[in-house]
Amino acid sequence: MHDIYPEMIKNLPEADIPFKGVKGWVAQGENHQIVFFDFEPIGEVPRHSHAAQWGVVIDGDMELTIAGVSKTYQKGDHYYIPEGVLHSAIFNRRTIVMDYFAEKDRYKLK
Repeated sequence: MHDIYPEMIKNLPEADIPFKGVKGWVAQGENHQIVFFDFEPIGEVPRHSHAAQWGVVIDGDMELTIAGVSKTYQKGDHYYIPEGVLHSAIFNRRTIVMDYFAEKDRYKLK
């Protein structure tokens, strides 16, 4: 997989993500963030919750567990996680994801 994001995305502020092997660039709105993620095969992102999230897999795949229900999401698939619902993910290969978070400060900036 090559670098999928153009410079206009990579020139956005970078998210301060607490996982090694994950990069994200933030398009900041008044009440939301859109994050363009690049996940290396990092394994599991532990179960957590936050405001509502909608996302789409641009390339690669991930196993996403939402409220105890697991499904593999692949290129072109989208998902919705309601506010406060526990979820986790597993990344076994490089995966490119774009997520919309219904909160303005989901991620701090580097």
